Amino acid sequence: MHDKRYALVIDSRKCINCKACVVACRAENQVPLGASRDWIGEEHRGTWPRLLAAFQPEQCHHCVNPSCVRVCPTGASYQRDDGVVLIKEEDCIGCRYCMIACPYNARFFREDKGVVEKCTFCAHRVDRGESPACVETCPSKVRVFGNLADPAGKLQQLLATRQFHVMKPQTGNDPQIYYLL
Repeated sequence: MHDKRYALVIDSRKCINCKACVVACRAENQVPLGASRDWIGEEHRGTWPRLLAAFQPEQCHHCVNPSCVRVCPTGASYQRDDGVVLIKEEDCIGCRYCMIACPYNARFFREDKGVVEKCTFCAHRVDRGESPACVETCPSKVRVFGNLADPAGKLQQLLATRQFHVMKPQTGNDPQIYYLL
Protein backbone atom coordinates (compact mmCIF):
# COMPACT_ATOMS: atom_id res chain seq x y z
CA MET A 1 0.00 0.00 0.00
CA HIS A 2 1.16 3.53 -0.74
CA ASP A 3 1.91 5.87 2.12
CA LYS A 4 -0.82 8.26 0.93
CA ARG A 5 -4.37 7.59 -0.23
CA TYR A 6 -6.42 10.76 -0.26
CA ALA A 7 -10.13 10.56 0.43
CA LEU A 8 -13.02 12.62 1.71
CA VAL A 9 -15.58 12.05 4.44
CA ILE A 10 -18.79 14.04 4.07
CA ASP A 11 -21.36 14.69 6.79
CA SER A 12 -24.35 15.77 4.68
CA ARG A 13 -26.41 16.56 7.78
CA LYS A 14 -24.18 19.59 8.37
CA CYS A 15 -24.69 21.00 4.86
CA ILE A 16 -26.70 24.25 4.83
CA ASN A 17 -26.63 24.62 1.03
CA CYS A 18 -24.66 27.87 1.18
CA LYS A 19 -22.65 26.74 -1.87
CA ALA A 20 -19.44 28.25 -0.47
CA CYS A 21 -17.69 25.06 -1.63
CA VAL A 22 -18.91 25.54 -5.20
CA VAL A 23 -17.86 29.21 -5.28
CA ALA A 24 -14.45 28.42 -3.75
CA CYS A 25 -13.85 25.65 -6.29
CA ARG A 26 -14.83 27.87 -9.20
CA ALA A 27 -12.53 30.66 -8.00
CA GLU A 28 -9.60 28.36 -7.17
CA ASN A 29 -9.76 26.45 -10.46
CA GLN A 30 -11.10 29.09 -12.86
CA VAL A 31 -14.22 27.02 -13.60
CA PRO A 32 -16.56 28.91 -15.95
CA LEU A 33 -20.11 29.82 -14.98
CA GLY A 34 -22.54 27.07 -15.91
CA ALA A 35 -20.06 24.31 -15.01
CA SER A 36 -19.08 22.82 -11.66
CA ARG A 37 -16.46 20.47 -10.34
CA ASP A 38 -18.55 20.10 -7.20
CA TRP A 39 -22.23 20.70 -6.53
CA ILE A 40 -24.95 20.29 -3.94
CA GLY A 41 -27.76 17.84 -4.65
CA GLU A 42 -31.14 18.60 -3.09
CA GLU A 43 -33.87 16.22 -2.05
CA HIS A 44 -37.21 17.36 -0.73
CA ARG A 45 -39.27 14.99 1.39
CA GLY A 46 -42.65 15.13 3.03
CA THR A 47 -45.78 17.14 2.40
CA TRP A 48 -46.85 20.53 3.58
CA PRO A 49 -46.57 21.53 6.38
CA ARG A 50 -44.00 18.86 7.24
CA LEU A 51 -41.31 19.34 4.63
CA LEU A 52 -37.67 18.44 4.81
CA ALA A 53 -34.88 19.55 2.49
CA ALA A 54 -31.77 17.37 2.51
CA PHE A 55 -28.55 18.51 0.85
CA GLN A 56 -25.88 16.18 -0.52
CA PRO A 57 -22.46 17.59 -1.51
CA GLU A 58 -21.13 15.80 -4.59
CA GLN A 59 -18.02 15.72 -6.76
CA CYS A 60 -15.58 13.24 -8.30
CA HIS A 61 -15.19 10.23 -6.00
CA HIS A 62 -11.51 9.63 -6.87
CA CYS A 63 -12.18 5.91 -7.12
CA VAL A 64 -9.61 3.21 -6.46
CA ASN A 65 -10.61 1.54 -9.77
CA PRO A 66 -11.81 4.50 -11.85
CA SER A 67 -13.77 3.50 -14.94
CA CYS A 68 -13.04 6.94 -16.42
CA VAL A 69 -9.33 6.11 -16.51
CA ARG A 70 -9.91 2.68 -18.04
CA VAL A 71 -11.88 4.04 -21.01
CA CYS A 72 -9.66 7.01 -21.88
CA PRO A 73 -8.11 6.27 -25.29
CA THR A 74 -5.19 8.69 -24.90
CA GLY A 75 -4.25 8.24 -21.25
CA ALA A 76 -5.32 11.81 -20.50
CA SER A 77 -7.35 10.52 -17.55
CA TYR A 78 -4.97 9.00 -15.04
CA GLN A 79 -4.54 8.26 -11.37
CA ARG A 80 -1.67 9.40 -9.19
CA ASP A 81 -0.08 7.07 -6.65
CA ASP A 82 -1.94 8.93 -3.88
CA GLY A 83 -5.29 8.06 -5.48
CA VAL A 84 -6.12 11.45 -6.97
CA VAL A 85 -7.71 11.06 -10.42
CA LEU A 86 -6.69 13.78 -12.86
CA ILE A 87 -6.87 14.75 -16.52
CA LYS A 88 -3.87 15.87 -18.58
CA GLU A 89 -5.52 18.67 -20.52
CA GLU A 90 -2.89 18.57 -23.27
CA ASP A 91 -3.68 14.89 -23.96
CA CYS A 92 -7.49 15.16 -23.81
CA ILE A 93 -9.10 14.92 -27.25
CA GLY A 94 -12.59 15.72 -25.96
CA CYS A 95 -14.09 12.35 -26.88
CA ARG A 96 -16.10 12.34 -23.62
CA TYR A 97 -15.84 8.57 -23.10
CA CYS A 98 -14.79 9.30 -19.52
CA MET A 99 -17.96 11.33 -18.97
CA ILE A 100 -20.07 8.36 -20.05
CA ALA A 101 -18.04 5.94 -17.90
CA CYS A 102 -18.28 7.98 -14.70
CA PRO A 103 -21.18 6.68 -12.56
CA TYR A 104 -21.21 9.93 -10.56
CA ASN A 105 -21.64 12.39 -13.46
CA ALA A 106 -18.63 14.18 -12.06
CA ARG A 107 -17.11 15.31 -15.34
CA PHE A 108 -18.10 18.06 -17.72
CA PHE A 109 -17.03 19.17 -21.17
CA ARG A 110 -15.37 22.56 -21.33
CA GLU A 111 -16.52 23.99 -24.67
CA ASP A 112 -14.04 26.87 -24.70
CA LYS A 113 -11.06 24.51 -24.34
CA GLY A 114 -12.47 21.38 -26.01
CA VAL A 115 -11.52 19.20 -23.03
CA VAL A 116 -13.17 17.40 -20.13
CA GLU A 117 -12.70 18.70 -16.57
CA LYS A 118 -13.49 17.41 -13.07
CA CYS A 119 -12.61 17.81 -9.42
CA THR A 120 -8.90 17.39 -8.77
CA PHE A 121 -9.10 17.48 -4.96
CA CYS A 122 -7.20 20.75 -5.64
CA ALA A 123 -4.07 18.66 -6.21
CA HIS A 124 -1.98 21.81 -6.54
CA ARG A 125 -3.03 22.82 -2.99
CA VAL A 126 -2.70 19.29 -1.56
CA ASP A 127 0.83 19.06 -2.97
CA ARG A 128 1.65 22.18 -0.92
CA GLY A 129 0.20 20.60 2.24
CA GLU A 130 -3.09 22.52 2.07
CA SER A 131 -6.67 21.27 2.02
CA PRO A 132 -8.85 21.46 -1.10
CA ALA A 133 -10.62 24.81 -1.46
CA CYS A 134 -14.06 23.26 -0.88
CA VAL A 135 -12.91 21.79 2.44
CA GLU A 136 -11.19 24.93 3.65
CA THR A 137 -14.06 27.29 2.88
CA CYS A 138 -17.02 25.30 4.23
CA PRO A 139 -18.48 27.21 7.19
CA SER A 140 -20.16 24.14 8.68
CA LYS A 141 -17.21 21.76 8.11
CA VAL A 142 -19.19 19.26 6.06
CA ARG A 143 -16.10 17.81 4.39
CA VAL A 144 -13.10 16.20 6.07
CA PHE A 145 -10.14 15.58 3.75
CA GLY A 146 -7.19 13.42 4.58
CA ASN A 147 -4.98 10.42 4.07
CA LEU A 148 -6.77 7.08 4.41
CA ALA A 149 -3.41 5.31 4.70
CA ASP A 150 -2.69 7.09 8.00
CA PRO A 151 -4.04 4.74 10.71
CA ALA A 152 -4.03 7.56 13.28
CA GLY A 153 -5.50 10.15 10.91
CA LYS A 154 -8.79 11.96 11.20
CA LEU A 155 -10.39 9.98 8.36
CA GLN A 156 -9.62 6.63 9.94
CA GLN A 157 -10.97 7.86 13.27
CA LEU A 158 -14.23 9.01 11.68
CA LEU A 159 -14.69 5.82 9.68
CA ALA A 160 -13.92 3.65 12.72
CA THR A 161 -16.40 5.44 14.98
CA ARG A 162 -19.26 6.39 12.65
CA GLN A 163 -21.45 4.48 10.24
CA PHE A 164 -21.03 5.49 6.61
CA HIS A 165 -21.91 4.53 3.07
CA VAL A 166 -20.41 5.03 -0.38
CA MET A 167 -22.41 5.90 -3.47
CA LYS A 168 -22.98 3.20 -6.09
CA PRO A 169 -20.63 0.53 -4.70
CA GLN A 170 -22.02 -1.94 -7.26
CA THR A 171 -19.99 -0.23 -10.01
CA GLY A 172 -16.77 -1.81 -8.73
CA ASN A 173 -15.02 1.56 -8.89
CA ASP A 174 -14.41 1.60 -5.12
CA PRO A 175 -15.27 5.28 -4.52
CA GLN A 176 -13.22 7.22 -2.00
CA ILE A 177 -15.88 9.60 -0.75
CA TYR A 178 -17.55 8.34 2.39
CA TYR A 179 -20.91 9.73 3.53
CA LEU A 180 -21.54 9.60 7.26
CA LEU A 181 -24.94 8.28 8.30
